[in-house]
Amino acid sequence: MHLRRMLGLLASAAIIAGACSSGSASTAPSQAASAAAPSQAASGAPSQAAATPGPSLPTELGSTQGQTINVLSWPGYVESGATDKAVDWVTDFQTSSGCTVKYQVFGTSDEAYSLFTTNPEEFDIISASGDASLRLVRGGFVQPFNLALSKSYPDIFPALKDKPYNTVDGVSYGVPHGRGSNLLMWRTDQVNPAPTSWAQMFDPASGYKVSIYDAPIYIADAAVVLMKTRPDLNIKNPYALDDTQFAAAIELLNKQKPAVTQRWVDYTKQMSDFTSGTSNVGTTWQIITNLLKLQTPPVAVDVIKPVEGATGWSDTWMVNSKTKNLACAYAYIDHLTSPAVNAKIAEWFGEAPGNSKSCALTVDTTHCATFHADDDAFWQDVWYWQTPTAECVDGRTDVTCKSFDDWIKAWTEVKG
Repeated sequence: MHLRRMLGLLASAAIIAGACSSGSASTAPSQAASAAAPSQAASGAPSQAAATPGPSLPTELGSTQGQTINVLSWPGYVESGATDKAVDWVTDFQTSSGCTVKYQVFGTSDEAYSLFTTNPEEFDIISASGDASLRLVRGGFVQPFNLALSKSYPDIFPALKDKPYNTVDGVSYGVPHGRGSNLLMWRTDQVNPAPTSWAQMFDPASGYKVSIYDAPIYIADAAVVLMKTRPDLNIKNPYALDDTQFAAAIELLNKQKPAVTQRWVDYTKQMSDFTSGTSNVGTTWQIITNLLKLQTPPVAVDVIKPVEGATGWSDTWMVNSKTKNLACAYAYIDHLTSPAVNAKIAEWFGEAPGNSKSCALTVDTTHCATFHADDDAFWQDVWYWQTPTAECVDGRTDVTCKSFDDWIKAWTEVKG
């Protein structure tokens, strides 16, 4: 990633919510509100509620010439050179394909879902995290994807394929884009000894000044802790919580409240808090740690994935069920997930690429190692966001789990 250049952008970073062909300011997204299944938990989880029947799989796409597609994406996933002239994966595509690309960015998964569903014919493709993707599938807003028409799909890391958040009842709904893990960061000059577990961050007795992610999905972070510290609760998936398990997670969040100094969505705000020392321990992303270390003077921080594992995200490019521009929709998804472009996006945004061939093409030869792109062992206890539903996603049928509406209500009450 162009970290030093991004530092300058962060000073005035803002999510720009306007469709444009020239691009939008590159700000990192807040990975808001919903849930995930860890890489090892996808098997054994029930298939999600069946989606509204959509169109049959296309077998031919036709010509791309003259089509215009509107893309809804996380900031940084679509760049046209407006943020940085050297960062552009729109112009060449438009020239070679005959397509015109317009795009709009969103700041949270809930915002993405709202924009996509309240304007059901406006956007042709969307980059959806697991907390939005299943809602889009169940509502019939996105269509099944013919993977045989994707040149990039064979090169996607196998660990990202056929997951509960991109595949329903054996039917694929898109092409995986990339992934990341939530991590624990601390100020090394203020916190000694270094933390090793989320449980320490949740305990006010540790004396930490804690910065946490401000979204209902953070309830899952508490559940990850309970999976290790309260085996009697028998939590098998942090997004499948029955009444007793959910109550324990909310109790843990309330216990943590006295130590919380910040709730963040905009990651520049977390950077500010860690720079000033207002917060010295918190849940974060690898990119935030990297940027803090590159400040002048560098901020003394370090980061780990704690012993309990972590929540995380894995994004998928999906196609609107009502699109009239199918050829360009497929072509641009193939472009974004191709080895060279996917490498550029991963470096610019700061995450692990989805394409396995991208690692050989990053400018920073250590990028894939830093973000654990091809480190399967790292992801074994990362629970990718997945929407909580009343039908328990861990396979249980003898209880009802808390739905996402319950999570939203509880999170509002926890915040007070």
